[in-house]
Amino acid sequence: MQVKNIGFTGVFRLIFKPLVDEFPCFGAVCYSLREKKNLDFTLKVVGGEVSSIPGISDALEETIRDAIEDFTWPVRKIVPILPGDYSDLELKPVGTLEVKLIEAKELTNKDIIGKSDPYAELFVRPLRDRIKTSKTINNQTNPIWNEHFEFVVEDVSTQHLTIRVHDDEGLKSSELIGCAQVPLSELEPGKVKAVWLKLVKDLHIQRDQKNRGQVHLELLYCPFDAESPFLNPFDPNFGMTTLEKAFTHGETNGVNSSDTTKAASEMKRDIIIRGVLSVTVISAENLPVTDLMGKSDPFVVLIMKKSEQKKKTRVLNDTLNPVWNQTFDFVVEDGLHELLIVEVYDHDMFGKDKMGRCIMTLTRAILEGEFKDSFPIDGTESGKLNLYIKWTPQTIIRD
Repeated sequence: MQVKNIGFTGVFRLIFKPLVDEFPCFGAVCYSLREKKNLDFTLKVVGGEVSSIPGISDALEETIRDAIEDFTWPVRKIVPILPGDYSDLELKPVGTLEVKLIEAKELTNKDIIGKSDPYAELFVRPLRDRIKTSKTINNQTNPIWNEHFEFVVEDVSTQHLTIRVHDDEGLKSSELIGCAQVPLSELEPGKVKAVWLKLVKDLHIQRDQKNRGQVHLELLYCPFDAESPFLNPFDPNFGMTTLEKAFTHGETNGVNSSDTTKAASEMKRDIIIRGVLSVTVISAENLPVTDLMGKSDPFVVLIMKKSEQKKKTRVLNDTLNPVWNQTFDFVVEDGLHELLIVEVYDHDMFGKDKMGRCIMTLTRAILEGEFKDSFPIDGTESGKLNLYIKWTPQTIIRD
């Protein structure tokens, strides 16, 4: 295999550090690609054409592009000029990014028969061992994944989270539905941020008029600063008492650090947070008209997806701005992996018509304890649902 004629335009970042008294006045040069444009190269198999092997050409091209993409800042190379220790210039983790891949809506249908079978790839650095892949949801253009991923962050000021949504074609190569990015600099440390990202065909070409769908994510950046007051609920030590932490620390003394890190990672996957979620459905605003008289008869259904618990408000007649002020309690067995689905319906003599829904994780409730917020109702033009949510924790258990 030959990779030939590599060419691109871009901006390099050079750091001359540390400055010293002797010639050439700096100890090392640190360089990286700051911005990249117009990447192009040629793939060739010695004695044949790579395009003759089904699926291989696309896969290799994507891998090579990812490798070159990973050379952008903060990834850098260090060239020592004078003897010395330049480990302080090396790339170091500064925190973790917790990502909940919740759902997508209105994805482009890539299949002639039936619907797309979407799955997502997420990464901060496009290395094969750092790219996370979701499960595939078959025959669905509005999938609900409800999956959690963790990423290492090296430079929160310049790095992005990238998501690529594909249609699984089975034995054939997957087809890209769309992609999106969110800068990590937009995240407030320790605070959960829910975002809807519009999918585009190419991240470098933002003028994409075609509607390829949107992806709903929940993001939480947690710096490694030991003195930081921010809590990470996915950390095995989250919610542990001081005594428990002391015992845990004592158990790791004398143990290889890599083994300890691996054990902590396994604990993180098994952590279970139990509690009671109280949801007060306060009111709704700007609901769509569904009746001939220009009003609606709305009510709300609350569903815990994993445990399949359901609650329902009363029906309010002839209003587009209903006020319920009803509170419902849910016993939650696994708070970090549960979803709250709130659906708004119009009641009529022949049944019910769905207006729209809101889907949210419990991460914010677990971190903040309680909050009041207004949520857009997906499926409506400008409808909003006002909720008050409170979390009462119980015992944290690890399997």
